Amino acid sequence: MGEYSNALSSYERSLEIWKIALPPNHPDLAGSYNNIGMVYNNMGEYSKALSSYERSHEIRKIALPPNHPDLAGSYNNIGLVYDNMGEYSKALSSYERSLEIKKIALPPNHPDLAKSYNNIGVVYDNMGEYSKALSSYERSLEIRKIALPPNHPLLASSYNNIGLVYNNMGEYSKALSFLEKAHEIDRETLPPNHPHIAQSKRNIEGVKKKM
Repeated sequence: MGEYSNALSSYERSLEIWKIALPPNHPDLAGSYNNIGMVYNNMGEYSKALSSYERSHEIRKIALPPNHPDLAGSYNNIGLVYDNMGEYSKALSSYERSLEIKKIALPPNHPDLAKSYNNIGVVYDNMGEYSKALSSYERSLEIRKIALPPNHPLLASSYNNIGLVYNNMGEYSKALSFLEKAHEIDRETLPPNHPHIAQSKRNIEGVKKKM
């Protein structure tokens, strides 16, 4: 926790300097509020994180063009906090707004689009809407297959997410297939004692017991 309080102090000092040196709606001020929000989110202080992210977002809406990638980042961060707070409909709304901007601002197979689809999938997953979660996770995977090397850890993450959704849907053979792909990438790309490897193995064993 000490590292977070140090980071927070540093970002808050930086913000005080920017407030004196810059106009009130300068993008660098938005960046400072965003950094403070990130620390609060990591600390689990979600209401403070939300307040900082929203302040950052208000400045960006004034200072930047309407489809600037930084605005997509703001919506994404606000969505993340709402997801952490269990406010899934608000999270979904923010993530979808972020995705809309990214679709305009970025090439169609940019990894950031995959991130948005994945985040939307996580919210649907948390809501128990597994078919919608699956659709979003699959869209994310399609982009990652094009944009990333074949053994990239984010591909393992996609396979894992899809496998767990199939598990929740009771489609165990499909679940096993995707979880094994995730485990294979983890074993190839991570150190042998990495917790992801043990977790992916547990996921596989859990599905096998149900078959």
